[in-house]
This record gives sequence, structure tokens and C-alpha cells, in this order.
Amino acid sequence: MMITRFLRLSLFTGALLAVASCHDKTGEASASGPDFLRVEGHDIVNSKGEKFYIKGTNLGNWLNPEGYMFGFRRVNSPRMINEALCELVGPTAAAEFWQDFKDNYITAEDFDFIASTGANTVRVPFHYKLFTSEDYMGTNNPDEGFARIDSCVAWAGRNNIRLILDMHDCPGGQTGDNIDDSYGYPWLMTDSTAQRQFADIWGRIAAHYADEDVILGYELANEPVATYWEGEERDSLNAALEPLYKLATAEIRRHDPNHIVLLGGPQWNSYFGNFTDWEFDNNIMYTCHRYGGEPTAEAIDSYIAFRDSTGLPMYMGEIGHNSDEWMNNFVHVMRDHNIGYTFWPYKKINDSSMTGVAEPEGWQNLVAFVEAPRGSYSEIREARKLCSPEEGRRLLREYVHNAKAANMLRHHNYINAIELNK
Repeated sequence: MMITRFLRLSLFTGALLAVASCHDKTGEASASGPDFLRVEGHDIVNSKGEKFYIKGTNLGNWLNPEGYMFGFRRVNSPRMINEALCELVGPTAAAEFWQDFKDNYITAEDFDFIASTGANTVRVPFHYKLFTSEDYMGTNNPDEGFARIDSCVAWAGRNNIRLILDMHDCPGGQTGDNIDDSYGYPWLMTDSTAQRQFADIWGRIAAHYADEDVILGYELANEPVATYWEGEERDSLNAALEPLYKLATAEIRRHDPNHIVLLGGPQWNSYFGNFTDWEFDNNIMYTCHRYGGEPTAEAIDSYIAFRDSTGLPMYMGEIGHNSDEWMNNFVHVMRDHNIGYTFWPYKKINDSSMTGVAEPEGWQNLVAFVEAPRGSYSEIREARKLCSPEEGRRLLREYVHNAKAANMLRHHNYINAIELNK
């Protein structure tokens, strides 16, 4: 695979080898040129026409923090988590934590471990703010997203892994819940300014990675339009999605003819009846999600029917958070119906993931502060009685230490259940 970009931040340079030619997984130069994946009927194929079946994991929480992955419940979006940490330890210490978190939560060693399980694909969720000057996770650098993803490209390339870039949090919010770090409504569907920013960011990403064959494709928007809207309002929001996808795809194609574009359906990537045109681009596919229910083909029959009607691939971008038996049964269902999969997530506090972060001693004190009422300054002062700033800083340092690949928990039953090595 090809590593064509020098990394933008010096903290990554010691781990990476920047080159200007194509390489195979042994590091030898390849005379065959880049190996982009493309859509061919219901399959994804490589440059030789060989089928590529997606199987892997998601790097959730790393570039789009979610509360439950820290053990929080009510405080569940990046904006809310950052606000709580600023109130507990101060904005400077919070920014330092986020930088430490980003530098250590996912590293080259994590990709080495992922590859050892048999995975061939990693989905990389990210927040749009990483490509803007808006304050986010301790920085306001519009190239931060490139630096982080460039590192993934290098680590994935040396392990023969492909990447799916997933804009998990879009301008204005595409979902209307904590998942998109929004203000409680999918404003992206109605706000032309946010839509233009959405397309422009994808254009920048496409221009940067147009020649990078480690990347499988671009997933435009994670889980658009949650299930909370009904009737005409829901239908109107759903109807806005396909034109939005066309807008972003057109911007991508101005720079990049090479990569697959992945399109998720509304209502948590579960409904596809709003799509009417699957011929507007010659290298698109669809992506679904599934949590809960019976692990049978009947549970995803609408996905299979839509896939068959379009003649395009369907990919299960997120699935998991269930028993080992449930997950293993669903793996066989997906394989039987030619639906590739990436289980969610790779790493979180404690269990129900490939790997885990052990709770530091006293972590529940920090959780108690975060979850306490903090709607007024007096409530913030009261909440600090549950966890002092000094203890909060210690706990955050220990959390990052425990999250490092050398110290993380490895959930072998989970890994065996999702059968990445078969």
C-alpha cells in the first residue's frame, strides 16, 4: 500500500516512514501501482479484481469522545465532556489531558494488535472540528485532523489494513443527539451554511488523500437523522439527505476519482427508503448499523432487500454491545449474505469491546462530579466536593496510562466471537 504524505506534526515522525512510491506489505516497492478498492456489483474489489470482504473494528472515542466510553451517562457528547473537565480541573489541564489522550489512546501498537486479530479494515470516526479553527480537544488547528489520520495511514499501511474515514460529527449536527455533538437537532439537514462547510471539508480531505490507497473510502455522515422525529418532519429531514450526499460527493470528485463514497441511511443507519438515485456516482455503496434484536437474517432483511435492489454493496459499519454468542451468530449471518462488518468499538472503559481501559482507583469520584448537577456556579462548587481538582488531574493521568496499548485490557472472548481471523 502507498504512504504518500509527510506527517504534519513532529510528534508522529519517529514512528513513521514517509515514502513517495507504492509499497506492498513487505515494504518492497510495487511496480503495479496503487491498489485502490472499488465497487463492482455487490462486491468491493481491488485493482486485480479480487474480492475484498470488510472485517474489522471502529476507533470510537479517540477523535470523537463519547460519555459512556468513560463510564459517564448523562454527560455524553464531546462538548459536554469537555465542559465538565474544564469545570473540574481547569481549561489548561483539560486541554493538556485531551492532547495526552489523543497521543496515547490510539498508537502504532494498537494497529499492530488490531492486525494480529485478523482485521483487514479499521473505521476511523472523527469530528469535523479537527479540520477547522474551532476549539476542540485541546486545539484549534485546522490541520489536526490530517495529522491524526496521516498517522493512521502509516500504521495501517505497514499492517496491510484499509481505513474508512467516517465523519461522525458533522457541521450543525446530522443526527440530533449526543452522537453528533449537536445542539439537539439535525441542523445540517436544513442549514445551507452548514451544508456548504460539510462539503468543503470533504473536499479538503479528498484533495489530501486522493492518491492514498490505504484508504478504502469516505463515509460522509454517521447515523443521520435520529429516530426522535415523526411524520412530515421526519420525512422532510430524510428527504434532505440524498441531495446533501450528492453535494459532498461532487466536491470529493473535484479532487479524487479514486475512492469509494459510503452512504448511511437515516434513523441510525437503518432506513433506506428515502434513497431514489444510486447511479449519480459510479463508486458508491451503502452502510447500515445494527444493535440488539435477534441475530438472524430476518433482522436485516430490509438492508439485504435494498442492497439487492441497488446492485451495490452493503456494509455493517457498526454492530456489537451484546453477548459473545449474539455477536458470533450475527457474524455468520453477515458472511452468509455478503455484508462486511466493523464491530463497535475497539477500546473503551471496562468491557463490551475488543480492548478495555481499566478504571483508575477512585475513578467513580470523577464520574460523580461529571454526573452531578452543574447548571449553576453554586452547583459546580457543590459538585467539586465529590472530586477535587487535584484528584481529577491524577485520575485523568492514570486513565491515559491505562489506555495505552501496553496497559490495556484484552478481551479475547470478544475477539474470538467476532471472527476477524477467519
